[in-house]
Amino acid sequence: MLYFLIAALPILTVFVLLLGARLPAGRAMPIAYLVTVAIALWIWRVPPVWVAASSIQGLFIALEILYIVFGAVLLLNTLQASGAIQAIRRSLLSISGDRRVQVIIIAWLFGSFIEGASGFGTPAVICVPLLVAIGFPAMAAVLAALIIQSTPSTFGAVGTPVLIGIDAGLAGVDAVQTQVDALGLSYAQYLKAIGTVAGMLHGIVGTFIPLILCVMLTVFFGDRPSIRQGLAAWKFALFAGLAFTVPYALTARVLGPEFPTIIGGLLGLVWQVWGGG
Repeated sequence: MLYFLIAALPILTVFVLLLGARLPAGRAMPIAYLVTVAIALWIWRVPPVWVAASSIQGLFIALEILYIVFGAVLLLNTLQASGAIQAIRRSLLSISGDRRVQVIIIAWLFGSFIEGASGFGTPAVICVPLLVAIGFPAMAAVLAALIIQSTPSTFGAVGTPVLIGIDAGLAGVDAVQTQVDALGLSYAQYLKAIGTVAGMLHGIVGTFIPLILCVMLTVFFGDRPSIRQGLAAWKFALFAGLAFTVPYALTARVLGPEFPTIIGGLLGLVWQVWGGG
């Protein structure tokens, strides 16, 4: 139990500093980094060279993430400066005045497409301002953007969680290679098979996320808090779920882990906007 608490200390430090002490991330994260280094050196006895190497690797990973997020922020600022946000607002309002429909189209479908293309939480950067611009409460917009960071994230950033995350975790592990050989697959085929199963399982769950969005919206942000009002949109919500998850799962099976979220979000967006119009 003691070792578990020690291992969790860096994460707990982040929570305490950000949520408890209300420190900005620019101050909280360096402190958490120093705590992590201290634990690695004096508790786990990790060689200093390994700590330095991991720190350098983390720096490059952070730069890669910042590079991706920079593109999303640049897009948002361009939309705002050019007045495109207002044009998008008018277009969305012309599709439907129902907030349940709006949150599904913007957060679930458009947000999923953005997640597939950029990843790393960029749907929140893009979708939250759009939702606020058409009249959503700020908290509702944030919660909607966070709720959709589920099924789409499996293949976010053009398949990064599978192609880099799972690959880095499994590559070179003898037990994994033994399993791959027993199945008669190459390692690339094995990764694709993992993506196929993940696409199927997460697709089943993802089908119901639009309905969860509707219920969240009507219970916590409706004029009269009501689960029934959220469930009343079940036909549109389930169709929106299937409009994303069916092409999502099929793409994972046929093409691999790079495009399921992008194709699912794009096709679902086209179908739902056409249906809403």
